[in-house]
Amino acid sequence: MPMTEHAEPTDSGTEPTTGTATTELPAEVAKIAEGYVFEGAAIDLGVVVEDGKPLPAAGVRLPLGMMNRHGLVAGATGTGKTKTLQLLAEQLSAAGVPVFAADIKGDLSGIGAEGESSEKLLARTAGIGQDWKAIACPTEFYALGGQGTGVPIRATMSSFGPVLLSKVLGLNDVQESSLGLVFHYADQAGLPLLDLSDLRAVLQHLTSDEGKAELKAIGGLSAATAGVILRSLITFSDQGAEAFFGEPEFDSADLLRTAEDGRGVISLLELPNLQDRPAVFSTFLMWLLADLFHDLPEVGDVDKPKLIFFFDEAHLLFNDASKAFLDSIAQTVRLIRSKGVGVFFVTQTPGDVPDEVLAQLGSRVQHQLRAHTPNDAKALKQTVSTFPKSHYDLAEALQHLGIGEAIVTVMDPDGAPTPVAWTRMRAPQSLMGPMPAERMTQAVNGSPLKAKYGEPVDRESARELLAKKLEAGAAAAAQEQAPAPAPEAPAPEPERRGRKEKSLIEQVTSNSMFKQLVNTAGREIIRGLFGTARRRR
Repeated sequence: MPMTEHAEPTDSGTEPTTGTATTELPAEVAKIAEGYVFEGAAIDLGVVVEDGKPLPAAGVRLPLGMMNRHGLVAGATGTGKTKTLQLLAEQLSAAGVPVFAADIKGDLSGIGAEGESSEKLLARTAGIGQDWKAIACPTEFYALGGQGTGVPIRATMSSFGPVLLSKVLGLNDVQESSLGLVFHYADQAGLPLLDLSDLRAVLQHLTSDEGKAELKAIGGLSAATAGVILRSLITFSDQGAEAFFGEPEFDSADLLRTAEDGRGVISLLELPNLQDRPAVFSTFLMWLLADLFHDLPEVGDVDKPKLIFFFDEAHLLFNDASKAFLDSIAQTVRLIRSKGVGVFFVTQTPGDVPDEVLAQLGSRVQHQLRAHTPNDAKALKQTVSTFPKSHYDLAEALQHLGIGEAIVTVMDPDGAPTPVAWTRMRAPQSLMGPMPAERMTQAVNGSPLKAKYGEPVDRESARELLAKKLEAGAAAAAQEQAPAPAPEAPAPEPERRGRKEKSLIEQVTSNSMFKQLVNTAGREIIRGLFGTARRRR
């Protein structure tokens, strides 16, 4: 097994050492080799190369206990960065350390299958003194939102937060702060933000006639800015991002698992169509790291890390990032070390990583760089400036490294940088290529996490709550605007014997005796006024 230990034999039965004998080595090489002699468990990276020849007696190693001091694996395309990542992951798993990595190109999935030997491979490993044996590592496969073969990984919009979302949406500083106010409003109003539709619903409510008063109460958020954010969210959704957000939310503690035999589980995140949405994927990886930082307890210095986190294609994470986002990354990288988590950035040049982050990376594995253009030459000069002084002409050495070779310096157990070493890297022992699709599908379907995260859950959240509020408001408004109902006419009284009953006046005036009295009274009144008929004549 590649990992070496000071006092205990490895599982393969080979006797460990504290380092490598440095006798009969050139003076400069012996000095370099001495810098990699230390006690304790370590990751074997390879051997020193001198005048084009590997020297098996001069081993280059990385202390296991210093891997939470973070690191950088850099180099031009096709120079062996992915194989170095695979080599590190294999040995970390063998040491019982879980690993998380993004499988950008799909070829890292082979770490879950046994490697295939060849004459060329065995000749190379024999030349550096590596006892190569095919192995397969315990591996878990994931996919963002189920967009792939692996177990779906989702995050709620609330936990993702406005800073990371602003990075994905490409918002400026003003828009980013405005988005933060929207998240604050949703939290204060008791509106759970679980997916993109929830956030869109809140923004639509705030920009509607019903929400104008609440938008004004937030302060500092204009309707125009809210509209820009809303349009950005719609575009983001059209890119397929809906699947990334929702429930069940992934529990980052599932990345800290070990297999029954004690080996650390290697978690690989499948990233299909990366070229279409690079910021989405890189930012989602940052969310995972931030979630780990939030949940893990402080442990200080440990003999071995709890987890090593690999950021492949790290330049995608930093491109066009706001100051708030860069500050968030720098703080997370600086503080997560004390949680027992190590972070390794994998990219083309150190210049892809901001200075405040680069300064915290204790180990460097730099593969070949090319200087075909003025920009390449500038990047080469900047890379050379990041290494300690050495007996190499690094500007020349970095251009003449072979595939699978690297310039290495790491942090020793005392926290000091080791001598710079031109190193021929060991070969991975798992499959150096994609795992067969049928085998990967079988592994995913047999995972206990498939039942936990496989099916999405859609519970009541901001979208539904706002819809209910809108319906209740519309019903109340309709009731207020409706005209008052006319009084009901009294029901007609029942007729007697088929005829309508007469009133009291009608009964009196229709009486014959009443009529006779009226006629008599009328004649007497006329006589009193005008006299009798005879008298009038």
